[in-house]
Amino acid sequence: VQLQASGGGLVQPGGSLRLSCDASGFTLNRPAIGWFRQAPGKEREAVACLSTNNDITYVPDFVKGRFAISRDKTKNTIYLQMDNLRPEDTAVYYCTADLGQFSSYALCHSRPTEWGQGTLVTVSS
Repeated sequence: VQLQASGGGLVQPGGSLRLSCDASGFTLNRPAIGWFRQAPGKEREAVACLSTNNDITYVPDFVKGRFAISRDKTKNTIYLQMDNLRPEDTAVYYCTADLGQFSSYALCHSRPTEWGQGTLVTVSS
């Protein structure tokens, strides 16, 4: 199982960014998938998760309305659309999956088994 994230970079407050994650070694029609982040000096936290068997998503309140997770089954790619970015969104973002988990809510409240290498998002003027 491999997860390769990309799309991070520097963006101004209020701007948008879309992260991509290419998955290999499994297909995006079985496990729960998600995006987590870790800011300097802080613990990792979930920002969006998706159940691939029913397309139900879970997004925590602190990013609700600004972040959205989606997938392209034909490309085996996971996306995180981030809008209205704030300086506190600065973090390393990781795409994740758990082959034994099917619930988006449960994935976002647990530690996934599979992690990509992370991509840095910096929100600053």
